[in-house]
Amino acid sequence: MRVVCLSGGVGGAKLARGLYDLLGPDLTVVGNVGDDVEVLGVSVSPDLDSLLYALAGLNDEERGWGRVGETWRALESARDWGGDAWFQLGDLDLGLHLARTESLARGEPLSAVTRGLAGAAGLTATLLPATDDRLRTHVVTPAGTFAFQEWFVARRHEDEVDDLLYHGADRASAAPGVVESIAAAEALVFAPSNPYVSLLPILAVASIRDAIAARRVRSVAVSPLIGGRSVKGPLDRMLSRMAGGTTPSHIAGCYAGLLDALVIDPADEPAEADVALVVTPTLMEDRAASGRLAETVLEVAA
Repeated sequence: MRVVCLSGGVGGAKLARGLYDLLGPDLTVVGNVGDDVEVLGVSVSPDLDSLLYALAGLNDEERGWGRVGETWRALESARDWGGDAWFQLGDLDLGLHLARTESLARGEPLSAVTRGLAGAAGLTATLLPATDDRLRTHVVTPAGTFAFQEWFVARRHEDEVDDLLYHGADRASAAPGVVESIAAAEALVFAPSNPYVSLLPILAVASIRDAIAARRVRSVAVSPLIGGRSVKGPLDRMLSRMAGGTTPSHIAGCYAGLLDALVIDPADEPAEADVALVVTPTLMEDRAASGRLAETVLEVAA
């Protein structure tokens, strides 16, 4: 079964890993680039990196983000020399960012760079950025409008969110292979990532949204909430403030017209939505749980 999974963030990467274990080269993962940021002169793609590390088995499952076995000596040195060290760049992580930055400086598009990194990691699945164009998420709060990483990391996402802006989305084209993969897919999956900051930036690229809207196969999302609460991060606060609640219906509403089914946790029953609801445990505490959830998603999508 050829599957395209839209993903961003740690939860999305966990499901992507479960799908990869089942599908191998028949999986294409489209990652969010709205979080991308330049730090200490290097180009960082946090969601693409989380996906790459998870798919390659390099992620730190205990900490929940970054590389296993990571150290931060380079960042500590940069701080000692007066460098801006607000963003956690680990030593192993920095190696990847340096390689990406060098390739981008040579004029290679992000999709080609990502393909090279995935190949170096030995992946047989396809990992694609949503776009090669510059697309950046900005967060509108009562305290002002901030670039995503400034709000999320530097300000610890403590500001309430009134709106999100996807700068550059109106001019962005889908990266090579994204629309083609969607058209050829036998199922589409929306990973359990924060809709506002991880998946809607992907869908803000008109050609991607249009391709999904024109689908002839089933499109299935996994809710990132359990019992109406975020497993990690500020989604429940955001959804309550901007959508008026944290029910499965509110999650489905983020993808209006693009979903056929939503997978929810038993803790969110009873529930109603404008799409079919499928109930199964969604907490991915380990790789086996990710695999079980992925199996259910593929059954629903078939």
